[in-house]
Amino acid sequence: MHSAQARILVVDDAQSVRESLSWLLEDQPGLTVVGQASNGLDAINEAIRLSPDLVILDIELPDTDGFAVTRKLKTLPHPPLVILLSVHGEAVFKERGVEAGCDAYVEKGAGWPALLSVLQSMLKNKPPVV
Repeated sequence: MHSAQARILVVDDAQSVRESLSWLLEDQPGLTVVGQASNGLDAINEAIRLSPDLVILDIELPDTDGFAVTRKLKTLPHPPLVILLSVHGEAVFKERGVEAGCDAYVEKGAGWPALLSVLQSMLKNKPPVV
């Protein structure tokens, strides 16, 4: 049994979502939130600075959308896992996420338990859930 903490960066333009998600994640054993960002450029800069294991990334951001951020994150020397989080459930958004390189896609409407389930599955090195 190891005590390694999965380091997570939370990215959403809504402060309430970032805070709620951070509190939720901090309550889970083995997870620690190392940073937050409210836009795409900050997300990229924070990911470079913090080297998180996983980034939970909203698709709709003020400057650079989550798809572009995902593509950039996947070019880093140690790319993090990326879970795209979106209000959109349409297949076209999921397809764009996969094309950008995301490891999972979770609809906000599915609720936090669904996100936690996907996250825990990914961290146990199970196949990606999209």
